[in-house]
Amino acid sequence: MRTAMVVGAGVAGPVAAIALQRAGFAPTVFEAREGAADELGAFLTLQVNGIDALRALGVGHLVTGLGFPTPRMRFRSGSGKALGEVSTGAPLPDGTIGVTLRRSDLYRALRDEARKLGIPIEHGRRFADARPQAGGVRAEFTDGSTASADVLVGADGIRSRVRHVIDPSAAPARYVPVLNIGGYAPPQETGAVPGEYEMVFDKRAFFGYAVAPDGGVWWFANPPQCTEPAPGELAALTTEHWRDRLRALFAGDRTPACAIIDSTPGELVGWATHDLPSVRRWHRDRMIVIGDAAHATSPASGQGASMAIEDAVELGRCLRDLPEPAAAFAAYERLRRARVEQVVASGARSSSSKAAGPVGRVLRDAFLPIVLRRQGAAVAAWLHGHHIDWDTPVTTSVPAGHG
Repeated sequence: MRTAMVVGAGVAGPVAAIALQRAGFAPTVFEAREGAADELGAFLTLQVNGIDALRALGVGHLVTGLGFPTPRMRFRSGSGKALGEVSTGAPLPDGTIGVTLRRSDLYRALRDEARKLGIPIEHGRRFADARPQAGGVRAEFTDGSTASADVLVGADGIRSRVRHVIDPSAAPARYVPVLNIGGYAPPQETGAVPGEYEMVFDKRAFFGYAVAPDGGVWWFANPPQCTEPAPGELAALTTEHWRDRLRALFAGDRTPACAIIDSTPGELVGWATHDLPSVRRWHRDRMIVIGDAAHATSPASGQGASMAIEDAVELGRCLRDLPEPAAAFAAYERLRRARVEQVVASGARSSSSKAAGPVGRVLRDAFLPIVLRRQGAAVAAWLHGHHIDWDTPVTTSVPAGHG
């Protein structure tokens, strides 16, 4: 049986391991962290295309009951003006729609399923380097240990070490000029329809929130910041700093932002936004990167987790049907590159609109309703309607975007 090393146990890693096992490999997942430090407190959206991709592997049930359905997003200006709304994708045939869920819950569900299937996940194994060897690849870890397999899959995130090993001159992640912060507030009156996102372009920052079934408010804010924070700068900021900063940004706007932020218990921690517009090399020898390691998109796209899951499924198909890794990796890149780079570009545009100046805000508020009306259905069909048929064979001549 062929073997595979998967570096990273976030979203892409466990799904890739499951897909590779279905494709006839014996995979092992290596995770740098000692335990399950899964960015507790953060949440994400898993759109219908991501759920559909999980179902292609027979594991769609993993997200059943996690989080809550979020069928649409409503956009408003800070003055309260309605700017339009978009669907988060047409329901799947059984009525399933996209969901918002805690990142830690998704990580845990995917890892637990991998272990249930007998896939080893080794924590405390930080990847350092790799080199080809006869018929495979040999990985080295920072603790001095090594491992070998037929192929190595880098699912180690936006600051991927595997990406650097494949291409030492690869461009670093690009800073997107908005910060991220969010939390969970107790039940309160917000005027929002439960399960639907309210997205508010306030004068000085962007604010989004959704009401969960228990009435709690899941929220996030994107304070603009032109210059990239220095290492450790954001971690040094206190909760009271963030509360004061956010109050000042949203003061005077017609939004419940200040009330939601003030009522949020616990610590507030901010982080910077980065993306990867285009990674020159995804693979070399018997190594390849997927997910955020190959094409990180800003959170504004709402597609980071879904793209990672799609990647993992397609990679499994390619390695199943094209036993020679070079051919499988080339077919995979033809299937994925155009799609994911378009998603990254869309996310960058959305993030930039959150940090618009006075003139930009006027133009955005004037044209956004038109854009949403004209492009909403087409985007939903292309983005959310993407379907991967696990049983369809992959050939060396597969056209880009087919799947």
